[in-house]
Amino acid sequence: MIKANVILENKNWRKHIKSPSDYIKRKFNKLSKIKDFNINKEFSILLTDNKKMKLLNNKFRKKNKPTDVLSFPIKDLIKNKNYIGDIAISYEIINNRSKKTNFLEEFDKMWIHGYLHLVGYDHKSIKDFKQMHKKEILILNYFKR
Repeated sequence: MIKANVILENKNWRKHIKSPSDYIKRKFNKLSKIKDFNINKEFSILLTDNKKMKLLNNKFRKKNKPTDVLSFPIKDLIKNKNYIGDIAISYEIINNRSKKTNFLEEFDKMWIHGYLHLVGYDHKSIKDFKQMHKKEILILNYFKR
């Protein structure tokens, strides 16, 4: 089963998700019914703010601005075969986007996007983008069942 260690760095997240750890756990229970997701993997999700995202984006991508989600896949899986990496998500960006949609839907899009990066998907080419986007839509639609 997939397991996420949720680190709540910014308390504003609780305005929309009372218990982020429980929320993610419920999503994983649903995902475990999908063949590709019934796997033993673990990662961390940092629920933070624009200030921290700007620092991380500048440090790791040399972009001095906040971003919605960052993924840090573990390159050397030999040490811990099950731990696949870390994701960081900005509260302010998710909250602003949710004014046109729904907070939980926007949050789901971001952590799924980050998770797919951890397991090897990317969007460097149009072909890769389409493949990753298709997987994201499949998962989001599965949540609506």
